[in-house]
Formats: sequence, C-alpha cells, structure tokens
Amino acid sequence: MSNAYSVKLKTIVEEHRLEIVHASKDYDSARIYTADVNRPGLQLTGFYDYFDPQRIQIIGKVENTYLEGRTPAQRRESFENLMSRKIAALIVCHGIDPMPECVEMAEKYDINLLKTDLDTSEFMAQLIGTLRLHLAPRETRHGVLVEVHGEGMLLVGESGIGKSETALELIKRGHRLIADDAVEIKRTSRTTLMGEAPEMIRYYMELRGIGLIDARHIYGVGAVKPSVRIDMVVNLKIWDENKAYDRLGIETEYTEILGVKVPYMIIPVRPGRNLAVILELAAMNNRQKKMGYNAALDLALRHDKAISENKF
Repeated sequence: MSNAYSVKLKTIVEEHRLEIVHASKDYDSARIYTADVNRPGLQLTGFYDYFDPQRIQIIGKVENTYLEGRTPAQRRESFENLMSRKIAALIVCHGIDPMPECVEMAEKYDINLLKTDLDTSEFMAQLIGTLRLHLAPRETRHGVLVEVHGEGMLLVGESGIGKSETALELIKRGHRLIADDAVEIKRTSRTTLMGEAPEMIRYYMELRGIGLIDARHIYGVGAVKPSVRIDMVVNLKIWDENKAYDRLGIETEYTEILGVKVPYMIIPVRPGRNLAVILELAAMNNRQKKMGYNAALDLALRHDKAISENKF
C-alpha cells in the first residue's frame, strides 16, 4: 500500500522497541513510504529483477541459516549487493546478532540496521499493522465523532444544528467524545474506517454562547477516547414538514467514505426531540443489525405471514 503519506523510521523503532545496531546519518529524518515489507531471501542469492528498496527488509532464521552456509566473502558480496541499493532499513529478528559482514556493509553504505527479539512472523504482522495505520489513506470532515454503546457514530449536518450540544448530552449520559468540529478519518483496511481528532484540538469542544471547553478536564478521562472505528454516519437535518422520512427502516442506507460503505441515516431535528436518546437507540439498533436482527424486517415478515394465513 504505497501512497503519499509517510512515517518516520524513528517512530517505528520506538513503537516496536527495536535495538539500533547502526543508525544512518539521516536516521532522525528517515521516512518510510510503503506498508509493504520484504524478506530478502532471493535477493541474498543475487536475484534483483523485482525489488523495491523503499520496503523495510527483514531477515529471519531462514535467511540467517542460508548465510551461515556461505563463506565470509560470499556473505560480504550478498550484503553489499543488498545495502548498495540504499534500502530503507534492515531488521534482524529472533534476537540474532547481525553478521559482521552485515554490520560492515551497513556502515559502508550508511544503512539503518536494527534487531528485535520477536520471531519473524510475529514481528512482520505487528510491523505491517503499524505501517498500514500510519500510511492509511485519510481525509478530514466537518462533524462530531462519538462512541455510543460501543458504536462509533459520526454526526454531520449544517453548522449550528446542534451536533456539539448533542454530543455534550451523550457525554453526560456516559458515552465518549472522540472529536468535535474536525474529524480525521483513516481507511485502515478495505472495510474499516478509524476516526480521531486533530492533535491540536483533541478533546476540545466549541459551544456557542460559552466558547471552548476541554471535555477531558471537565468530565474526566472516562468521557473521551483517542480514536474509534466509524460504524455509522448520522446526518442531522432541520425537520421539513413537506418531506417524507423513513418510518420503518427495513432497508439500510449507506454512504461512502474513502471507498468504504458505512450505514447512514437522516435524523430530522426540531424542538422537543431528545436527540441523545434517539442516537442511543440508533446505536443499539445498528448493533442489532450487525448481529443479524432487524426489528423492522422481523415485523414485516410477521405481517406477511399473518396475511398468508388469513389472520386479518
């Protein structure tokens, strides 16, 4: 998954607690641009017809065992061929100390050489997950993101319609705020969207007539959350007497964000409606649907069955 986003190699090293064997001169500024990684087994034998030096290279027991069977001169040649291509970084797993020829070539070509105590498969899984999160496609949308009964709910609508006030009421009812006003959305997989607040305004809320408040300081750390999966989008709209709104909910509507389909509903807003209670119900109903139960569809089936059995 190569894209325009990047992450500092230093960040990856710190998050995975990697041991630095050799740090390049540009270690502090070196960046990773792809979530793909590579085990250079074929490359160590001399095959470079298909090779991306931007990928982090990982050596495990298989590669190390192969190299142990080579002469020092052959190992030096293998590592020189690899390092001379200016790879992003080389990581040795299983706590194995890099071979002297590996360290020699890393120093010669100024390549970041690292090691980890984890086994190769476990480390690769963790590393790819981390890279996909950092390099995920993303966009920022105007709205409010809250977690209600475990469901990540993105509230959208015209400015001033009451999104922040509704979120505040949900916080008072024991739910959690993730972002107010601006929501950064990342596509971490083909079916998953994660939402968070820009770091500068994280946990701040804007309430007209009052100003800015820090929800974490006022309501405590239990009232906020750094990020959440977006499970549904709710569009708050001023009630239009001339518009027919869905009163059954048999068919689930969807909207698309970054190519991912997300359940979508319109909630009409007018004085007297308790939006917090309605959104709590919407969250629980969405959760029920994911678990395979749709109340409206169940009622429709019972209705059709009653008609077929002449019970009316």
